[in-house]
Amino acid sequence: MPLRVLSALDNARIQYYHFKATVIAGMGLFTDAYDFFCIPPIIRLLGHIYYNDALPTHVSSTLITVVLLGAAIGQLVFGTLGDLKGRRRVYGLSLTIMVLGSVACGFSICGMRVCVLWSLVFFRFLLGLGIGGDYPLSATIMAEFANKKTRGAFIAGVFSMQGIGILAASGVTAVVCSSFDKYSKKSKDYMTTDVDIAWRLILMIGGVPAALTFYLRMMMPETARFTALVERNPVQAAMDMGRVLDVPMNEIAEDAPIPAHPPTYPLFSKQFLHRHGRDLFSCAASWFLVDVAFYANNLVLSTVFFYYIGKPTNVYHLALKVASLQAIVAASATIPGYWFTYYFIDRIGRVKIQMFGFLMMALIYFAMGIPYKEYWFKQVQNSKKSRVGFSILYGLTFFFANFGPNTTTFIVPAEVFPARFRSTCHGISGAIGKVGAIVGTIGFQWASSANANSDLPHPHKMTVALVIWGVVCLLGALVTYFFARETRGLSLEDNEIDE
Repeated sequence: MPLRVLSALDNARIQYYHFKATVIAGMGLFTDAYDFFCIPPIIRLLGHIYYNDALPTHVSSTLITVVLLGAAIGQLVFGTLGDLKGRRRVYGLSLTIMVLGSVACGFSICGMRVCVLWSLVFFRFLLGLGIGGDYPLSATIMAEFANKKTRGAFIAGVFSMQGIGILAASGVTAVVCSSFDKYSKKSKDYMTTDVDIAWRLILMIGGVPAALTFYLRMMMPETARFTALVERNPVQAAMDMGRVLDVPMNEIAEDAPIPAHPPTYPLFSKQFLHRHGRDLFSCAASWFLVDVAFYANNLVLSTVFFYYIGKPTNVYHLALKVASLQAIVAASATIPGYWFTYYFIDRIGRVKIQMFGFLMMALIYFAMGIPYKEYWFKQVQNSKKSRVGFSILYGLTFFFANFGPNTTTFIVPAEVFPARFRSTCHGISGAIGKVGAIVGTIGFQWASSANANSDLPHPHKMTVALVIWGVVCLLGALVTYFFARETRGLSLEDNEIDE
């Protein structure tokens, strides 16, 4: 028979605390998106200061991938700590590292090019550790606080804070660059000094919203599911939930003590793999495949669409136009995708949304990639109508990524594993996903190498890259169809059966 406190959580009506927890937990995802989407314009600013043009490919690749590497490690470390020490106990630590890393990026030391860039690489790695740690903890905490009827929507709500982060990155970049362009002196020396301040300021501001939630995170109680099922203390679990949810104590207090013999088989044991190996493979493989395409797709905006920007009068205008393009795509495609998932996730289920999203992404990538060399590459330069068509296809890849696998891969690992493995397995899945993001980012840097006769990337390489992304998404659909299992409407305690 399930514990009363956990049954009460499963059947609790939606309350103020659910929405409050969504915002608190979502700030890590906000910072993640802010950082990733402020980097493309910042790369333009850094190129102006230290290379008088554009950053070399290996430098820009390093600045982008090092935060992904840090995130992968952070997901593994903090995911494990979340199951060993408790979600709440390490939640504040991940946020602290995230905020310190964000602020430290703006204080990248000394004025020499090598010194500045290497210190920026280090601090971005530190930022990645905090961001990565936030993924498994935020998803797990939200899953364990939510009721079973609307759990998917609330976890999707946490993840959708990325959309707000994208808009914030674009907005802050626009305000900073516009202000510096208007009020700074126009001589070359002053321009370089002012640009050096501008990029630092943009990075540092990204840590402010997350820092503002630190006190609220520290005031959150430990989740009842960790306290009751891992620490074996249902009395404390009932007391903690009584503090934040409007549930009478007589409905959640236990009449009998919990059994004193918890399951003992370890992670990756034969018993674990027999019971949960399929779920772990499904979550990790799906996350890897979607991130290969999704993170590379983000970088298309400031390269393939570079032709749309025109000839900016200075580096501030260049950064401003890149940020503006990002905001347009976010508002028209990315954020609607998140909220479609929010609305439909508990109505039609995770598996259908994930598989449909993968299939639609594959079809769109093929529509962009197969005719890219012979049609899109030529027409985009000469035909406004073709630019609009290519832009619509590009926006749809974001919509179906977020109304699809980019969101569901964050949700499902928080639902399919027992409480004592939940955060760890989410971290493993996410870390493998970030490896996919690194693969996609490096692959796109190869594909986007300049064409001798155009500002656009080399058409043959872009054709190959887009078709490969389509194939990757087809593989994601197959993995989903054969290995993913539906969790809509199920209690998290269904994973504890036979434990």
